Amino acid sequence: MAIEQTLSIIKPNVVAKNIIGKIFNRFEKKGFKIISIKMLKLSHQQAECFYKQHISKPFFKDLINFMISGPIIISVLERENAVNFHRTLIGDTNPMKALKGTLRADYADNYTENGFHGSDSIESALFEINYFFKNNEIYSNKS
Repeated sequence: MAIEQTLSIIKPNVVAKNIIGKIFNRFEKKGFKIISIKMLKLSHQQAECFYKQHISKPFFKDLINFMISGPIIISVLERENAVNFHRTLIGDTNPMKALKGTLRADYADNYTENGFHGSDSIESALFEINYFFKNNEIYSNKS
């Protein structure tokens, strides 16, 4: 299997819980290499552009308001089958349906404040990584 990269976001509610180290420890225990990381507070425009695929959905306004409510941690993770492994680790979008032991089951507050974002495909990962990171900010051993 090929080495992949995926984007991971720890959303404002989980950042506020001051458990970032615990989250990254879990990523590393699952074989992810953290190859870039930054903390930032999204502007309204940044959040809308990033989530533009959801603009017609009823939750869009609440999602944007939540994502600009506090700082987020954005990282690029790398490993074999990174996109699928990360999605499995964070769990179902609805934390009430997330399997026990997933990050959302453990740390999310509700459907809107679900604590985490993960790329849903290799194509999405490429767009999302490039949205937040310049090439010289990513430190991969990937050939």
